[in-house]
Amino acid sequence: MASTRRRPGPSGRQERARGQAGFSLLEVLIIVTLFSILLGLAMPRVDVEAFRLNEATRDVAAALARAQYRALLHQYDVVVWFEVTQRRIRIHDDRNNDGLIQPGEPLSAVALPDGVVFGHGSAPQRAMGPGPVTFRQRQGVPYVTFHRNGSASEAGGLYQTSTRAGSAAARAIEVERATGRATWLFYDGSSWREGS
Repeated sequence: MASTRRRPGPSGRQERARGQAGFSLLEVLIIVTLFSILLGLAMPRVDVEAFRLNEATRDVAAALARAQYRALLHQYDVVVWFEVTQRRIRIHDDRNNDGLIQPGEPLSAVALPDGVVFGHGSAPQRAMGPGPVTFRQRQGVPYVTFHRNGSASEAGGLYQTSTRAGSAAARAIEVERATGRATWLFYDGSSWREGS
């Protein structure tokens, strides 16, 4: 067994005995300081704007997929409303298929994160239209309905962008009418590409 006692070294100071594991406080402080410096250099390179846009796009695409799934599972329409100025979507389980929100019908919401709004900013529009949301409107609010066979009421989509001035970052979600499938895309500065 290794000794944990200290013995005087050649300089007269006490040194650790051979075989003793561990780091001194000074060694730990040096490592933490170096790590902090490296982290400080790397942080400005992290694109928080892209992370927020991707998060918002995935949240909305997932909400659309859940709405379509609920329509298939429960065999009634599920209506998704896009409240552009409030920066959120509302999902309504229309149990009696009348298109109206009735007492007892579930209603949920998904809000966009801070710094993200509906719109495509300086990115070019796609074939689905100029947006920010290209679905038809009822009482000034765009909406899409997922039917019990999984289809959507119409083809269309929406754009999301950053509130940061001069930002060219944009995301798009397109919904196919026949299948109700939602596909998300990102603008890389020169063209739209499908996300993963």
